Amino acid sequence: MYRRTVGFLSAVLAVLLLAGCSALPGLLEQAQAAPTQAPPTPQIVVVVATPTPMSLPPISEAVVGASSEEARRIAIYEQVAPAVVNITTQILRTDFFWGAMPEEGSGSGFLWDTAGHVVTNYHVIEDAEEISVSFGDDVNMTAVVAGSDPQNDLAVLKVDGSIPEGVQPVAVGVSSGLKVGQSAIAIGNPFGQFERTMTEGIISALNRTIETESTVLRGVIQTDAAINRGNSGGPLLDSGGRLIGVNSAIYSPTGTSAGVGLAIPVDKVSRVVPALIENGRYPHPWLGVEGLGYEISPALARALRLPVEQGLLIARIYRDSPADKAGVRSAQQEAILGNRRYLVGGDVVTAIDGQPLATWEQLNAYLDEASAVGQTVTLDILRDGEALQLQATLEDTPESLQQ
Repeated sequence: MYRRTVGFLSAVLAVLLLAGCSALPGLLEQAQAAPTQAPPTPQIVVVVATPTPMSLPPISEAVVGASSEEARRIAIYEQVAPAVVNITTQILRTDFFWGAMPEEGSGSGFLWDTAGHVVTNYHVIEDAEEISVSFGDDVNMTAVVAGSDPQNDLAVLKVDGSIPEGVQPVAVGVSSGLKVGQSAIAIGNPFGQFERTMTEGIISALNRTIETESTVLRGVIQTDAAINRGNSGGPLLDSGGRLIGVNSAIYSPTGTSAGVGLAIPVDKVSRVVPALIENGRYPHPWLGVEGLGYEISPALARALRLPVEQGLLIARIYRDSPADKAGVRSAQQEAILGNRRYLVGGDVVTAIDGQPLATWEQLNAYLDEASAVGQTVTLDILRDGEALQLQATLEDTPESLQQ
């Protein structure tokens, strides 16, 4: 069984990531934690490499008559493939009748630096009791988790041993300037059996937002390069052999490649991985009101006699959160509309740093993609019909709220 190889999406996108919330910080009314469920299969991941771009090695002289396009692919494979690893995990699953049962999973990863750090997907190593990393040719090493970020489905392993001679980290590119139609190359271990398989396609779309059972992946790269279970954690490369993304999921009604592969962009990987290596975790900006209220629609605005037709009506606030310290006001009373109870009288947040807000996703996306812990943001507020501006300094999301 190749659990955790490539999370796939059936009729509805089903990307296999897990996350759970334990005890929540003090709320006016404590929110319920989202239930977790072990995914039947992992997802695909991409690799990140050293910050210094590498030139491709000369093509083997044994290749006779290769076209320039073939020569390019051969050179990329000879440079990158040795740095792509096969990751095997041992996990204990509890069975009602048989108790704790060992279960094996597999995925891909890639060498990030010469210190032995390997990048992969979080869902590949989630809950693993033992982790083994193979560089091929019977070079197997044990590894430990150096850091993980479930929210971005990224993890860093540290191998116990010396990197095989001649193996170099994957060169890191950039994803901010990518264009639809550019070449995309995936190298990984499909189905946990076919080590270092290379496939090529194009970038089919950019900036996809993918909602999974446990998180939301933003800025995702879509490619038609063949990606299957077991490719999770492997690199997605450009035509120069540089890392542009980490393969994380596929959309497929069958669980095999259907031409829709999804990868975490390398710009995000380059931002998250150094923090995982240094601190073991990545700090996510937190305001303290996320999801604790209502998205205002014209119908709701009329029913509650609100002065605006879009915005976020705050119902609850985490105590001592940045929003609480900034003076954001939560609900003051209840209202019954039909058979539903609403907590009303709180502030309406209409914008953050001048960016209009109509949905919680817009707020979360701004916090995750355009802000940082310690940054001060300006909130446009409507309170009792009066427009206000409040300053809030973002803090690190409490561990009990992280996925």
